[in-house]
Amino acid sequence: MEHAHQVLIVGGGLVGASLAIALDRAGIETALVEATADAMPAVFDQRNLSFAEATVNALTALGVLQAVRSPSGPIRQIHVSRAGDFGRVRLDARDYGRTQFGQVVVARDFGQALEARLQTLTHVTRYRPGRVSAVGAAAGGRRIVDIETPDGVVRASAALVVAADGTRSLTRDALGIEAETHDYLQTLFVARLQAARAPDGIAYERLTDSGPTALLPRGDRHYGLVHGVTAGDVDAVAALDDAAFLARVQSAFGWRAGRFTAVGPRSRYPVRRVVATATTAPRAVLVGNAAQTLHPIGAQGFNLGLRDALTLAELVTDAADPGAPALLERYAARRREDRSRTLAFSDGLARLTSNPSRLLRPLRSLGLLAVDRDAALQAMLAGGAMGYRGDVPALCRGAAA
Repeated sequence: MEHAHQVLIVGGGLVGASLAIALDRAGIETALVEATADAMPAVFDQRNLSFAEATVNALTALGVLQAVRSPSGPIRQIHVSRAGDFGRVRLDARDYGRTQFGQVVVARDFGQALEARLQTLTHVTRYRPGRVSAVGAAAGGRRIVDIETPDGVVRASAALVVAADGTRSLTRDALGIEAETHDYLQTLFVARLQAARAPDGIAYERLTDSGPTALLPRGDRHYGLVHGVTAGDVDAVAALDDAAFLARVQSAFGWRAGRFTAVGPRSRYPVRRVVATATTAPRAVLVGNAAQTLHPIGAQGFNLGLRDALTLAELVTDAADPGAPALLERYAARRREDRSRTLAFSDGLARLTSNPSRLLRPLRSLGLLAVDRDAALQAMLAGGAMGYRGDVPALCRGAAA
């Protein structure tokens, strides 16, 4: 027996689940293939997600943020500096008529909110746990997908298959889409951090030769810490006790946020840039990390992936055929500017700021000073930080689409 759907999403993580909610809102019959039956898969861990204003707008419209039970942390100001260079960039939301640039939400809290919303959907069939074992060629206006479940293989068909299964996307491979990879030779340690002074709405990014050290203002009077180290130092840093780790972070970051007093359990993530050479195939689309995995500097990844998902949902909503070639062409065209500019910003900033060359130091310093003093440059940076690049989906703009 073949199970027919209009859209089939492979991957129930941050972007895939958000897309399912958006499609259900539009009454699109959707399948969601989730790798685990656990309501809290590993992706919903203690990482701290920085939601741009555009993301906050969309997730509120989708009824997700209202279901987050723990308080979020507003980002009212952004402070960027680099160790060894002079100058800094300071952005204040009030200068742009806002109370905040965005919010910080713990991934686990966000996962619980997504699950709560998924349980209310009426147009989404969930294959959980499920693993896609085969993706057939596009034929007759549909694709056939085989899904392995505990009860055996389920054969499903869809007018559109969406790969939202992450950086190592098996669906991307099955579609024959290649990806270009760059290893930054950095690993990020992520943890909850407490300082002598509680967060006051400032998000800090301190750039160093070994990667960024960022402090994100959470809603529980703690900071979300991201601490970058070079690949060769990973094991030594992982072996540090809490006191030694705090001392290392304090040395890298400085004293702008006061003295660091405690740190929670640490997780670590190697940093690689993985960019698909195409975002569409016949009756298929890549979104989120399956389409592009960015260096997390500037916290652009999920925000970009959500804009992928919502642009697709917007196009599919009024379409007679959600996988029609013309629709996929419009999708790729609408995402091109946002994707290319965000990729260039993330990669360029990561490479430039981690380069230890002494010749670059005065240039970087002049760049920091120029941005801090030029209103037009600041406005462009602030617009990107709030998620407004290129053709922005209506829900991200706060429109009732």
